[in-house]
Amino acid sequence: MFSPFADRHDAGRQLAERVVALPEGPAPIVLGLPRGGVPVAWEIAQTLEAPLDVWLVRKLGLPWNPEVAMGAIAEGGVCYRDDAMIRALRLSEDDVQAVIEAETTELERRRRRYRGEVPAPPLEGRQVILVDDGLATGATLEAAVAAVRQARPAWLVVAVPVAAPEALARLATRVDTLVCLHQPRQFAAVGQWYRHFDQTSDEEVLRLLGR
Repeated sequence: MFSPFADRHDAGRQLAERVVALPEGPAPIVLGLPRGGVPVAWEIAQTLEAPLDVWLVRKLGLPWNPEVAMGAIAEGGVCYRDDAMIRALRLSEDDVQAVIEAETTELERRRRRYRGEVPAPPLEGRQVILVDDGLATGATLEAAVAAVRQARPAWLVVAVPVAAPEALARLATRVDTLVCLHQPRQFAAVGQWYRHFDQTSDEEVLRLLGR
């Protein structure tokens, strides 16, 4: 199967060529979704000579299959739920809340690890470029976009190397600019479009953030 990206850094360099061609916005900041979005975002931040930070978000996976998202949570108190899926699968509210609590605990752990006591970066009036390594169901980026919107940026760009067309279409109505390099019709998972898709570690995230 054709894989357009060698790894996340390669995807970030290719994506940066498109992002750098966008009209200049006020005080740009690049936000990577940890962990896999951070290496992609790092390449874009280097090209733009813009600051890099993270925006914390966690997928709400199904109890029996954590890789399939029924929603997501993001810092700022945002919780996005795919209620149609939850009803169709007859998940109880207790089941959903158990997943939310577990992922909230992990989000808080990552906040302490990546930021310590430093608050989230101020976004009001800035051009925010929100980056992930791919878009499958779109749940995590839906939550991240809603949370970033609360911080009142002047312009919100979402940039991803590859995306499922249906998820991309839903997200397009929620952002100011959407940049995506590949929208394959046959889309099973983000990792299938990378030749190397090893899990990004906390240590790599901290190194790329310079912390």
